[in-house]
Amino acid sequence: MSGLGGAACSFRVKPSGRYRYLQLVENHREGYRTVQRVLVTLGRLDELTAAGAPDALLRSLARFGQRVRLMEAGDLEKGPSQQLGPDLVFGRLWQTTGVERALNDLLRDRSFEFPVERAIYLTVLHRLFMSGSDRAAERWVRDVVVPGAEGIELHHLYRAMRWLGEAKDEVEEALFAWRRDLFTELSLAFFDTTSLYFEGRGGESLGQYGHSKDHRPDLRQMVVGAVLTGDGRPVCCELWPGNRADGNALLPVVDRIRERFGLTRVCWVADRGMISQDTIQGLEARGLEYILGARMRRQREVAQSVLGRAGQYQEVAENLWVKEVWVEGRRYVVCLNPDEAAKDAEERKAIIKALEDELKQGARQLVGNRGYRRFLQVDKDAVTIDQKKVAAEARYDGKFVLRTNTSLPAGEVAVQYKRLLLVEQFFRATKSLLDTRPIFHQWDATIRGHVFCSFLALVLVDELKRRLASQGLEMEWDVIRQDLQALDQAEVREGSQWYLLRSPLQGVAGKVLQAAGVAIPPPLRPMENAVPRP
Repeated sequence: MSGLGGAACSFRVKPSGRYRYLQLVENHREGYRTVQRVLVTLGRLDELTAAGAPDALLRSLARFGQRVRLMEAGDLEKGPSQQLGPDLVFGRLWQTTGVERALNDLLRDRSFEFPVERAIYLTVLHRLFMSGSDRAAERWVRDVVVPGAEGIELHHLYRAMRWLGEAKDEVEEALFAWRRDLFTELSLAFFDTTSLYFEGRGGESLGQYGHSKDHRPDLRQMVVGAVLTGDGRPVCCELWPGNRADGNALLPVVDRIRERFGLTRVCWVADRGMISQDTIQGLEARGLEYILGARMRRQREVAQSVLGRAGQYQEVAENLWVKEVWVEGRRYVVCLNPDEAAKDAEERKAIIKALEDELKQGARQLVGNRGYRRFLQVDKDAVTIDQKKVAAEARYDGKFVLRTNTSLPAGEVAVQYKRLLLVEQFFRATKSLLDTRPIFHQWDATIRGHVFCSFLALVLVDELKRRLASQGLEMEWDVIRQDLQALDQAEVREGSQWYLLRSPLQGVAGKVLQAAGVAIPPPLRPMENAVPRP
């Protein structure tokens, strides 16, 4: 409220003895101070409130405030409403992460009759808030503000996905260059793979049968690899046919990363599925450091020489003890989680008890149970529990073994390896964004684009969470999503003028908007370029 000469006016409560008085004051600056001048004392607050005077005063003032009058009016003509929150936040992050610029730069010399960058943004935004297929995205956009997406149809989304699949590497490299200052201290690179299955054929060659980490060997799948920095920033993803073995995945990725991004001095961290003698020799021949998970049961050197070596563990973190073992110049770090060790022992004890009960009844069919069979001794006429096997299994309780050529302390090796959880979290998020599999796509490039949209979506989520963390905030993604979806805008009309009426902020929406660097739109604003309605 402005007073005489444009100074700001406000109400204040002034205590005086036993009573409190409501005053209208004018605020103005004197040097570095803000000074209030009383314009009028309206009376005792308790008497005014009892008489309903403040409400009457506000209603009277509202006659001179168009926005207040419109917002309080109950008989305005209402038009359609759309979700506003998703685009406010992720439209800004789409720009600040460099995705928008990277796409438009690559599209500059292409002649499409529709805005490809907007189609990709629409798909990514839909992936973040609803998941599902491109067909679902075409329907969803009707109820969401997506600037520039007017007129985009399903066939446009398919074509945009195909172009994106073909341009994936160039987009990743452009994003890396845009955010290069964030990667200058890159000393660790985490790599892991997972599988994504298809309900349909899965393109021309990507959809193949292979080892399914989703436990769906009956369906075709593709293999997805991801590279993250030491602090969890996504660098790139790799997409292969579903019959690609993990053991052959790491070295080609290392070479591509070195070639594409110029990252030559990186320590690679990968799980036990990546380890093979060829892989280790290849990394060492390239002069690269590594921290790799070892296969405790399948590698004889690990099972016998490493786990069998005596030595004292040192506690380096909560539930993490380590000891270092050298075998003919090869460095291993044995890691022990005491809580997991106790859990493994209890589970084995329960299995042995169940076995004893079943064997009393002569249950030879137990031999076919993989969980039971490892503890059994099978003779011609009898099946018994092999106590040597039981004792041997106890050596693995709560343990994992690492192979490394770094000079890092053993504790640091273990701590860094455990951060592979960052990649696992990345994959879980990816799969949650791909609840509806890409069953409508016939071409490998279109499938690559569809999956790469999830990568771009996670780049945006990662950026948002970092911004929140910088302000000391940690929020669940589901809460963020719900509160942003609750922020919408409706078209309303008074006479011939149309306005956009914004809903109140819910929950964490205000803090999320602030973290993203977005100004909160006013509650009511005139519509620009409004189409006259009958």
